[in-house]
This record gives sequence, C-alpha cells and structure tokens, in this order.
Amino acid sequence: MWFRRDLRLADNPALVAACAAGRVVPLFVLDDSTPNLGEGHDYAIGGAGRWWLHHSLEALRASLGGKLLLRRGRAADVVRAVAGEVGASEVHANRLYEPWEMASEEKLRDLLSLHDGDTIIPPERIRTGSGTPYKVYGGFWRALAEQLPPDPPVAAPDVEVADLPTGDTLDDWRLLPTRPDWASGFDWTPGAAGAAQRLVDFEDEVAGYARRRDLPGEEGTSRLSPHLHWGEVSARQVWHALAAERGEKFLKELAWRDFARSAVRAQPDLGWRGGRAGFDALPWRTDAAADADVTAWTRGLTGYPMVDAGMRQLWTTGWMHNRVRMIAASFLVKHLLIDWRRGAAWFWETLVDADYPNNSLNWQWIAGTGTASQMFNRIMAPLVQSEKFDAGDYIREWVPALADLPDALIHDPPDDRRGTYPAKIIGHREARDRALAALAKSRAT
Repeated sequence: MWFRRDLRLADNPALVAACAAGRVVPLFVLDDSTPNLGEGHDYAIGGAGRWWLHHSLEALRASLGGKLLLRRGRAADVVRAVAGEVGASEVHANRLYEPWEMASEEKLRDLLSLHDGDTIIPPERIRTGSGTPYKVYGGFWRALAEQLPPDPPVAAPDVEVADLPTGDTLDDWRLLPTRPDWASGFDWTPGAAGAAQRLVDFEDEVAGYARRRDLPGEEGTSRLSPHLHWGEVSARQVWHALAAERGEKFLKELAWRDFARSAVRAQPDLGWRGGRAGFDALPWRTDAAADADVTAWTRGLTGYPMVDAGMRQLWTTGWMHNRVRMIAASFLVKHLLIDWRRGAAWFWETLVDADYPNNSLNWQWIAGTGTASQMFNRIMAPLVQSEKFDAGDYIREWVPALADLPDALIHDPPDDRRGTYPAKIIGHREARDRALAALAKSRAT
C-alpha cells in the first residue's frame, strides 16, 4: 500500500484492496525530486505542509500499530525498489492529479493498481457533451450533481501489516522547522482523529455556513481544508456527513475542489501558465520597488488592515480565512501589480493546506488569467471589503496596534495612528488606475 495524500484507514479504497490481497506493507515516500519540474517550477512540499506531514504521519503510524515504512527519494524508483525487496507483485495507491504525481503513476503502470479516493466523483467522469473537461464551474457542478450522491464511505479494514524492511525515521527527515520554529503558533490536530473531530464539530455549524463564511471575525468556515488535502478524511466522508445538515452551500465549495482537479488534468501547467494567452503581455512590476512591496505584503505591512491581518494570520497559524485570501491575493496582483505566481509561491510555502489544484486555480481566478476566473478589471477595494464583511474584531486580533480603534475607524485608520501602523503602500485609486493601464497595454500588445 503506497500511502500518498490519503493518510487515513477509513474510506481508503486502495487500502481496502491491499488488505483483501493479504498482508500489507504500508509505505510512504518523501519525494522532493519529482515535484521539481525544472524552469523554476519546484513543488516539493512547502514548510508549513512539512510540519503538518510530520504530525500526520505520526498519527498514521500509530493507527497501524507503529508499523509504517518510510523511505525518501524519487517515488517511482522507491516504490519499485520496495516492491522488489518484499516480493510484492502489485502496489495499491489512490490516484492523484498533480503533474508530478501522474508522472510517477505512469512510470509504475506495470505494477500499480490505482483507486479513486481523493474526490467526490472521479473527475474523468465529469465531461461535457463533447467529452471534454468543463472550463467553468457552473457547468461542472450541474454535471457532477447528476451523479450524486457519491458511493457511501467504507469502514477501515483490518490491516495485517507484514514484516517491514529497514526504513527512515521521521526525525531523519527533519520536517519540523527549528531555526526559527516559525510554526510554534500552529494550533491544529493533524491526523485522521483530528479530522474526524473537526468534521463532527462542523456538522453543528454547517447550517450557518452560507451566512457566516465571509465573516473573518467569526468561526464560520469548516477548517477542514488541510485534513482534506492530506487525505485524513475523504471528500465522500465529508459529503455524506453534511448532506443532511443543510450544508448545500458548503457542498458546492467542496465540489470546487473536484473542479480544481479536473482543471489540472486538462491543464497540468495550471500552476505557472495562464489559460488566457492575452495576459502573457501584462507588464507585471519586477523592479526593486516591486520586491520591497512583495516583502511588505508577506509581512502584513501594507497599510491596509484587512490585508495585513490576513497575512499575519497566515504566518502565525499556517492558514488564512477564505474571504481574506481573496482580498490579499487581489491586492498583490492588482493593487501592487505583482505577478500572481509570486503570491502562489508564498502560499505554497506557508499554508498547511497548500494544494496545487486549488492554489493554482484560485490564484488564476483572482488574477483573471485562467479559463475559470473573474475579469482582471474587477478590482476589490480592501477598505470597502473590510467594512462590508465586518472585519473589525479580526483586525483587532491580528493587528494589535489598532486594537483600541472603534469600528468606524479600524478599517481605514486615521493618519495620527500611522506612527504605530504603516501608511498605505499605495492609494486605492492610484492602484486601480495603474492596474487598468497595464491591462490596456497588454490588450494593445
């Protein structure tokens, strides 16, 4: 059994098949080589993800009675080598959709039995009338809805673990940050048990999701995203747990995750190549001033409280509220005129739920460069968004220098507070005019 991002025993089709065949050698491979696609496209697991992976593997190993084989190297080479060592004629795994994961699967085609354990409905089953993947979410959702509900989740099998060959230890991999330990504020419980508890808690909250999801000052989102990314809970488990709990709005968001995987199957280079060729000529800022602005953005020092609160929450917790992700991303791309790929790279490093399909699709949606995206000239106004979504308490939590300001002032602090809080890095009108001028230039080109 080749564990990948399915670090659970329950509702794991590959594990069920492996157990049905006999004693199981459970293997996890840390592959930092295959995801390096060249030309600067390196998708080895980011720092926050490595922290999560360490703890999730600890939990998985415990659920297997302390028996989990760890190896490091190119996944296809390691899997083949381990199969030879233990005399396995077949390897079971759950299918993934990133280009480097699919490349590993192709190299193991003669040995690998692939199963569908990552999505609600396998994306290859969701096609247009002409047999092509959907380019927009609306059509995808309607086609997916025709195949719902998904198969019910299955219970964890009884796993008889075979004698294991020698492997690595988690400490060998040094996944946890130490100099400094910037993850010390991460307040999460990785592992299938943590995922199950979070799902139970969200069942009591999901009825209010549609109303509360955009309010960063409230705990209105599911916080299931890292558990789903690492496969500690399956999309099918989530679907069946929430379908009867008036969670329709959330289930559509869960289906967006499936849509992202379909998009990556259709466009494997979604993480670095736009879906609209006309945007290739957009004149992104690349000078020293732009670099300084990116640094200010990553540190939460832009002078826009809602943006800064989000970026500080991200650094401290490894996660950011979804509405604030959109606002912070739009600010980088349109207010600062910075290439969306730079923002995507920062999120890849700092999010515990960094997910190639979702991260890539969402950044291209914000930037207007993807086939499924908003228009570039839709420029979010951070100050308006902050007030509209009642972000006062959220700002007070993450930007303590403004904590004493009343709601009437906290979204756009007065000049006399700029001694303890930065001035705006750029004015909204100035930023909007610059972005639209860049768009016009790209169209002319």
